[in-house]
Amino acid sequence: MLRRTRTSVVAALCCAVLGAGTAGCDGDAMENWDPLAPATKAAGPAPISGTEKIAVAGRSVNVSCSGGPEKGRPVIVLMHGAGDGLDKLAAIQKTLSERNRVCSYDRLGAGASDRPDGPQDIAGTGKVLTGVLDRVAGDGPVVLAGHSLGGLIAARYAPDHRDRIKGLVLMDATPPTMAADITKAIPESATGPAAELRAQTLAMFKGENPEKLAVTDGEVRSAGDIPVAVIRHGKPYLAAVPEYGPRLERAWAAGQRAWLALSGGAELSTADKSGHYIYVDQPDVAVKAIERVTARAAHDE
Repeated sequence: MLRRTRTSVVAALCCAVLGAGTAGCDGDAMENWDPLAPATKAAGPAPISGTEKIAVAGRSVNVSCSGGPEKGRPVIVLMHGAGDGLDKLAAIQKTLSERNRVCSYDRLGAGASDRPDGPQDIAGTGKVLTGVLDRVAGDGPVVLAGHSLGGLIAARYAPDHRDRIKGLVLMDATPPTMAADITKAIPESATGPAAELRAQTLAMFKGENPEKLAVTDGEVRSAGDIPVAVIRHGKPYLAAVPEYGPRLERAWAAGQRAWLALSGGAELSTADKSGHYIYVDQPDVAVKAIERVTARAAHDE
């Protein structure tokens, strides 16, 4: 009788503190309850396989993941350029996923993600990236591989998130001082296609783009000694701009060199047969660079 009374009291106390619907709030279970046993951790959401929309800060973000996770190996996250979406990255994601866990996502205002409520800045798009990484990589290491504007965003994000970003691949990333570069390369007095390029680029950097993302020039900050691969285009497509093309090419090349300040482990290479879309024109170059950085990042861990 005493045993049964004691069990009933403990069960009642459990239900009062934890709630009547708590599993295990019954006498028989409480007899075998070990208060020092580790708590059972609630299972998180299942890993994303294919394309799925996730909630980040109340917004819907379109995410795609493929490939099997490998313990200790970083998750590769691909980041698209301005005017593109994750669909543009599908082919390289498929190739990389043969040996890696790879994800990509549409930024707000791009692809199938929600439109932004208002103007965005680099800090805001970084918060969305953090939400994506929380979902696809948890506390695990990440390698960011970004093209064009996606590369600039990745390079700006990494220095403030050294705890999780363990490698970077910048594929013809937008230079860190692009607005100043184009202002110097193409004077305000320019006419024709050059003038149009100048006006369109400066307007885009002020936020006149589908993402409503304003991008300001800034210094390159260190992300530590993580492996960084900077790949620039080899075909001088900017040289086609009348009169000012060679200046633009030189400014772009200088911008790629500037990204080397991200890390003591940064390396610059050129995709000789490629225009701006390196991962489309020379996918083997992009894949090898991403896999090399990922392997180094895994080794450093």
